[in-house]
Amino acid sequence: MDFLNVIFPISGVKTNIFLPPLVAMFISFFTSMGGISGAFLLLPFQMSVLNYTAPSVSGTNHVFNIVAIPSGVYRYIREGRMAWPLTWVVVAGTLPGVFLGYYVRVLYLPDPKAFKFFVGCVLFYIGIRLLKEIIVKSKKSSAAKTLEEKFKARTNEIRQQQASTIAAGLPKDAVVKTLSVSLKKIEYEFWGERFSFNTIGMFILALVVGIIGGAYGIGGGSIIAPFCIAVFHLPVYTIAGAALMGTFITSVAGALFFSIIPATGSVSAMPDWPLGILFGIGGFVGMYLGARFQKFVPQKFIKLMLGIVIVFLAIRYIVQYF
Repeated sequence: MDFLNVIFPISGVKTNIFLPPLVAMFISFFTSMGGISGAFLLLPFQMSVLNYTAPSVSGTNHVFNIVAIPSGVYRYIREGRMAWPLTWVVVAGTLPGVFLGYYVRVLYLPDPKAFKFFVGCVLFYIGIRLLKEIIVKSKKSSAAKTLEEKFKARTNEIRQQQASTIAAGLPKDAVVKTLSVSLKKIEYEFWGERFSFNTIGMFILALVVGIIGGAYGIGGGSIIAPFCIAVFHLPVYTIAGAALMGTFITSVAGALFFSIIPATGSVSAMPDWPLGILFGIGGFVGMYLGARFQKFVPQKFIKLMLGIVIVFLAIRYIVQYF
C-alpha cells in the first residue's frame, strides 16, 4: 500500500495519507468537549511520530485549527452554549500575544530539545490545574456545584425513565444568557445559575496565554479553558465554545503571520499548509461530534480525561530534556 504514503515537501514528513486525519479526529472528539482544539496533542504527535520538529510545526498547528474549529463552534452556537462576552475578551487578549509568541518560538526556541522542554512545562501546568480542580472540591463556586448536582439529578431521572445513558444530558433550555457586561465584571446565566468573572483579569490572562500559544502553535485555548474552569470557576459547558472561538481567531492571525514572515535569519517558519489541512479535515469531523456529545458527558469526566492525558505528555517531554 505504498501508494497511500505521501511526502509533504515543506515539512519533509512522509506518512500514510489517512493517518493525520484519523489521529486528529480521535483527539479532537475528546478535547473539543473541554473547549480545546487538540492542537496541543497534535504537536507532540508530529514531533515524536512524524519527526516534524522544525519551528514551522507551530504554524502548521495554526492551520489545523483554522480548518477544524468551525464545525465545533457552529455546534455550540446552534445549541446556545456560546458565551459571547467571554469570547471577545479572550480574543482581545490573545490576538496581540500571538505575534509576540511567534518571535519567542523562532528566535529563542528553534532547538527541538529546548522546545520540547518548553512544551512539557506548559502542558504540566495545564494538567495540574485541571486535576486540582477535580480534587479540591471545596474551592468550587456554589453555582458550579449546583450545576453538577443538577446534571447528576437529570442523569438519574432520564435513565430511570428511558433506561438510556445517551439521553442523560443538558435540557434544551440550558443556554447561555448574558446578564451584564462592563470593564469590571461580566455576568451570565446558565441553567438557572449565575456565573461571573473579572473582565480585566481575564484580559491579562488571555494576553499571557496568547504569547505562550503563539509560540506553541495552539492558539491558547488549551490554557484558557483550564484557567476558566479552575480559577474563574466557570462551567465547562459554557466556556468550551468561547475557548474554541478564541483559538480559531488567533490561529487565523498566527497562520498568516507565520506565512507572511516565513523566515527570521536562517530559520524557516512557513507552515506546511497541505499537512495542516489534512489534519484539519479529521479535526473538523471530530470537533463537530465532540461538541454534539459534550452535553451528555459530566464535567468531572471531561476534566479528568484532559488532565491525565496532559500530565502524562508533560512528564514525558520534561524527562526527555534531562
